[in-house]
Amino acid sequence: MPSPQTVASGPEPHSPREPVAPQIPAQGTRRASSEDASSAHREGLGPGLGTFRRAFSKASQRASGCAPQEDPGLLRRSSRFLFRSLRHALDDGPAADQTQATTGPGVAHGREVPSRAMDGVSPQSSTGAGPAELEGEDKSVADLITERKLLAAFEQLRHLETRLVAEKASRTFEQDPTGFARRAMDVCLHYDGLAAEIGAIVLETLGPDGVDAAVLAELARVVRAEEEAHPEPPADGDFLRTPRHWRQHWEDAVRRSAQGRVQQVSAGEAPGAAEGASGLAQLLAELGRLVRRDLQKVQLEVHPAYAAAGYPAWEAYLRAFHGAVAQRLQELAHDARGCEQLYVLLDWASNVYSSPDFLGSQDLALPSEPLPPLLAPDVWARLESDYTSFLETKIASCFDGILQVEQSRWVAAEAPDVLQGHYHTPLSIDVRMLVAEHVKAAGAISAELEATTLRICARALGLFLPRFEKAFLESGAVSEPNLCANINACEEFRTHLLARFPGSLEELEKPLVAATCAFQKRLLQGLQGDVQPLFKVLCTKAWLTQDVLQPLLDKVVAFAGHLEHVVPPRAQETLQEVHRYVVREYLAQALRPRERFRGVERVSGSQKMGLDAQAIGNTFQGLGSEATWLGRAIPCVADILGETYKDDIRRHLETLIGSYPDIRRDHVLAILALRRLGRRRNQHLLTHAQDLLRAAAKAGRPGAAGGHVLFEEIEVPTSMDVLITCI
Repeated sequence: MPSPQTVASGPEPHSPREPVAPQIPAQGTRRASSEDASSAHREGLGPGLGTFRRAFSKASQRASGCAPQEDPGLLRRSSRFLFRSLRHALDDGPAADQTQATTGPGVAHGREVPSRAMDGVSPQSSTGAGPAELEGEDKSVADLITERKLLAAFEQLRHLETRLVAEKASRTFEQDPTGFARRAMDVCLHYDGLAAEIGAIVLETLGPDGVDAAVLAELARVVRAEEEAHPEPPADGDFLRTPRHWRQHWEDAVRRSAQGRVQQVSAGEAPGAAEGASGLAQLLAELGRLVRRDLQKVQLEVHPAYAAAGYPAWEAYLRAFHGAVAQRLQELAHDARGCEQLYVLLDWASNVYSSPDFLGSQDLALPSEPLPPLLAPDVWARLESDYTSFLETKIASCFDGILQVEQSRWVAAEAPDVLQGHYHTPLSIDVRMLVAEHVKAAGAISAELEATTLRICARALGLFLPRFEKAFLESGAVSEPNLCANINACEEFRTHLLARFPGSLEELEKPLVAATCAFQKRLLQGLQGDVQPLFKVLCTKAWLTQDVLQPLLDKVVAFAGHLEHVVPPRAQETLQEVHRYVVREYLAQALRPRERFRGVERVSGSQKMGLDAQAIGNTFQGLGSEATWLGRAIPCVADILGETYKDDIRRHLETLIGSYPDIRRDHVLAILALRRLGRRRNQHLLTHAQDLLRAAAKAGRPGAAGGHVLFEEIEVPTSMDVLITCI
């Protein structure tokens, strides 16, 4: 068997034989001779092709069952080049005959042909020598291919190719041009059989039985040998010396092998036919296990065998499986339905398959060029869009479920729990977990999907809060503990959600404030309904001799007990509002008294108001109210009412107007009417008060200062005493 070097160097030199002078028979004789030679060659070609077909049939049966269809281009290319070359041979026939007729023996195209190139046979006999050469001394090329002795088979084919090209160049086939075509076809068919065996080996490599490492190494060497033997297309277009592109054929076989392996995973089962998201997740998990197992086998067994022959295989297999997985995932994405299935696909593509731990090894060589995206950008965008559409519906449905749970609690009259000293409702945890769960899941896919999910959650929660507020206030479960628990829930939304996702949930601020204010207002309305009747006995003659304020303050203290279970910011706001309400209602009763005090009663009333102001201040100070600005209102009115030195009333008015810029002229008139100072003094004090109010307005302090509102909400009726004061 010739070695590759022997094949490359052509026939070995021997002692030249005497050239055989060709005879030029008559036309009838030439036709008969040609027919005899053609018949003789057909008889000799039969065993070679038959042997190849039998051997190739065995190889095909061995690869049947799971083998993908081989590339038909191999036979098409061989046939195309064959018939093109055949036309050239037929076109050159007459010229060759004339040349031989005019030249001497052993001369072709003006040069002498070595007799060794013909192996000592005549042109007629050489046309029938193909099968004997393909059979070889011991085994035929077909048998070598069947036994997967690929390099030996290629060396024989290369040797036969070299001899056949040399015989063509020496015009051996002038008498029978079709003889060259038949022998060339035989060589091409064996080349194609060798290529088919390469594809079969690739297919079996990742199968259950695998392929021996020596066979893989020989496959790599034979591909390299073919590339060295046929580096580029010949200038004369000779199809026998045309590159066979076995490396490309090997890569195509690797891709087909990877596609076949990937498609075997739950073949024919669409995600809609699976049991929802769990069925799809199981399918993807099985796909991941197969890809991981196959690539680990490539890394540990296949790649070293190829690398020993200087042939890189890892990147080819990696890209082949990447493409096969991408194709399979795109098929699954086309039929995915529902929020859960879409998320399973997105999560598997971005977190499982793309994870550096997917193959279980960190030291794998990366491809020379980055792998393309697993899903095309338009497919990925469509999946995210479909997912967010389903997510909007799902989150809205979740909020509906949360509202139903809360309503069932209201019907059951369940009291809120006290956790860490605060009233607690499951509403807070349910909503926070709902938002955090979906945002975290989306963030695992991409930052863009996380931002989109945040907007969806914020919009859904913004729509939920007014519904929840309305449903609760219209239910029969309105009570101080439940109201306080809902206030705490709104505050937890603000502190946890808005603080955790800064810059993303600003649109929630307005509905949260509105819901908190609504619950606080309803809480205060309950207290006001309890204590409002107690204000009616203030500033009466019975009030001068009885402690009618204490029952009112007792109710305030009891109410403040619920505020101890409210988060501090909202508890302080509510407590200050109660403080302001008590002072405001006290002043309202003082400015429109049911009974007028004169002389000693007026002085006693002034002293009583001072004592009440002190009691109110001490009570709210003990409860922790920080509304110290309210402490001067009642004492100022009491001082004006009981002042014996009338000129000091001007000073008390200045203190009152300076502390409470929202006081109006009507309030000053009502206070002066309580004192009955006389027309001239009243006019003087009223004018001075108006000057102070105008000065405050010019100084930019009109109305309430610092958001403090007290007198502005006190309605003062126009009575006869006030009219007299104005006159």
